[in-house]
Amino acid sequence: MPSPTYRLGVPADAYEIAVMSRYLIEVGLRGWSWPPDRVAKAIKARETCVLAAEVRPHLVGFAIMEFGDTSAHLSLFAVKPSHQRCGVGRHMIHWLEESALTAGIAAINLELRVNNFGARTFYRMLGYKEVNYIPGYYRGVETAVRMTRDIRRAIPSAIGEKRGK
Repeated sequence: MPSPTYRLGVPADAYEIAVMSRYLIEVGLRGWSWPPDRVAKAIKARETCVLAAEVRPHLVGFAIMEFGDTSAHLSLFAVKPSHQRCGVGRHMIHWLEESALTAGIAAINLELRVNNFGARTFYRMLGYKEVNYIPGYYRGVETAVRMTRDIRRAIPSAIGEKRGK
């Protein structure tokens, strides 16, 4: 299988990302929360990072993350089943975490369906912790679990380094 390339999303990606969201994330829910026009707005927004994983000529994964002052919110994240368990998702999360660290972000938060055990395990393996449940989060019907990860890295103090020598 060819290795994907990772890049920032561009407006031409909006339709494909929206369709992936509909069939990989929003499946079974009434309506469509992330249609192409909303994805296109996210791509253009300064406070939002849209990451695309591509195996030419198709997207195989994407992420939409909104940056705040001290935390970021992973709004959408999906990898096509054909490319799951191949490191694509892990690579995208690491890419987003490095971007957030560079922006001075301390934590990343996300929500996912409480019954999405595969995703919950994936995030746990990456160091995310479940912090609470939100009944009716998805269209008033399904419960979400909120997860978070403090991404700050410990930096040894100059004093501590001198004492150790």
